[in-house]
Amino acid sequence: MLKTKAYAAQSPNSLLAPFSFERRDPGPTDVQIEILYCGVCHSDIHAARDEWGGTSYPCVPGHEIVGRVSKVGSKVTKFKQGDLAGVGCMVDSCRVCDSCKAGLEQYCENGNVLTYNGPDKHLGGHTFGGYSKMVVVDEDFVLHIPANLDLKAVAPLLCAGITTYSPLRHWKVGPGKKVGVVGLGGLGHMGVKLAHAMGSHVTLFTTSPSKIEDGKRLGANDVIISKDKDRMAKASNSFDFILDAVSAQHDINAYLSLLKREGTLVQVGAPPQPLPVAVFSLIFKRRNFAGSLIGGISETQEMLDFCGKHNIVSDIELIPIDKINEAYERMIRSDVKYRFVIDTASLG
Repeated sequence: MLKTKAYAAQSPNSLLAPFSFERRDPGPTDVQIEILYCGVCHSDIHAARDEWGGTSYPCVPGHEIVGRVSKVGSKVTKFKQGDLAGVGCMVDSCRVCDSCKAGLEQYCENGNVLTYNGPDKHLGGHTFGGYSKMVVVDEDFVLHIPANLDLKAVAPLLCAGITTYSPLRHWKVGPGKKVGVVGLGGLGHMGVKLAHAMGSHVTLFTTSPSKIEDGKRLGANDVIISKDKDRMAKASNSFDFILDAVSAQHDINAYLSLLKREGTLVQVGAPPQPLPVAVFSLIFKRRNFAGSLIGGISETQEMLDFCGKHNIVSDIELIPIDKINEAYERMIRSDVKYRFVIDTASLG
């Protein structure tokens, strides 16, 4: 057993605080990773505070992990000691269902194992995430990190990056396509960067005039303030694809009306309450309203390689672990451009 330092929430109402626990010794197909950086996802807040229900405590969040391989099992073939490595939202799946066989482990029909707060089949109890010094993961769920990228800014790609890349790829976004991205936060800023790199004409929709300049810097060809009814009306029936990255309640029909005939709006933001959909927004133009969840392991590797080729990383603010509770409050206020990343060296 390997003792490691971390930060954990002990209850829905407690602040994250120092915590020690034990990881398993690496098995034959396991990779042991010294965690160097861990991104902070908004879902970490929901989990730590049990806002979605089902959290097991103590809860060590973190599923945007990058680090260096410190040890490999005897049967490991994909990694060697010293390699850069990443771990995203999953550390295992059933591997035998139709989704897993298709490389879509995120939709595992028997239930994948989440990086934290998932069932730990090795030690019992539940899994602990990346707000820690090290992790042990089966090599099939470990990812190679392009050496040319800024490692600390790679971390959010393991969730925010793949969450936006997967639907863009699935719906074949590329040259000649007009793409909208709704919201410029942790997800939205990655959506803008990736859609731009794929060759699409990208329009950012935001409620904040202060984000116009940033949107264009990140790759948007145009920025529309969604409160501007005239601009919204002029944009109607013109988009092939819209990626909605907003997690707050909002009028989804205002964006469905922007789609061309047979256009698709994909929701990746997760509002806490259902979004009312006006059926006529869909049926008169045969529009599609869909959802998407992270990506499988092979697609996540594809995304990392794409980012390596195009030199894409997240815009981040690096923090020591003892600032995590403050970072949570700032995230709730949208006071970050655009993703916090923990420097795990600060765990000591």
